[in-house]
Amino acid sequence: MNKKVLFLCTGNSCRSQMAEGWLRHLRGDDYEVYSAGIETHGLNPNAVKVMAESGVDISMHQSSLLDDVLSELASRNETLDVVITVCGHAHENCPVFLGDGKVVHVGFDDPPKLAAELAADKADEETQLDCYRRVRDEIKAFVEGFDY
Repeated sequence: MNKKVLFLCTGNSCRSQMAEGWLRHLRGDDYEVYSAGIETHGLNPNAVKVMAESGVDISMHQSSLLDDVLSELASRNETLDVVITVCGHAHENCPVFLGDGKVVHVGFDDPPKLAAELAADKADEETQLDCYRRVRDEIKAFVEGFDY
């Protein structure tokens, strides 16, 4: 039985979606992968774009609430093995998970926030997308070394 892994972020729109996409793409045979947010902000189109550049299609992902993922698992009498928080806010507000699952925090910069700062400085769209690409690549490196 594959281990169940959840990537948790504030809005489940960018970082957690990219992490889910990478783990499914690179190690999907080894893990049952989910992503969720404490809130839902919708799927970030720039995250979809930069993941597609790397050959990973997350366009059909949906922004999910943590409670919905936990309810789905509970309906099957299953629990998570690992919860990985990918932003500080989610880590600070991560509920306690009962059972043998562990919570791991690996913080990544927030691409929309970085891009907005560049936009304020009149940076072009390509330069703003570079923020997403950098975080995409950092998440990929983490996932490549992932072993739980």
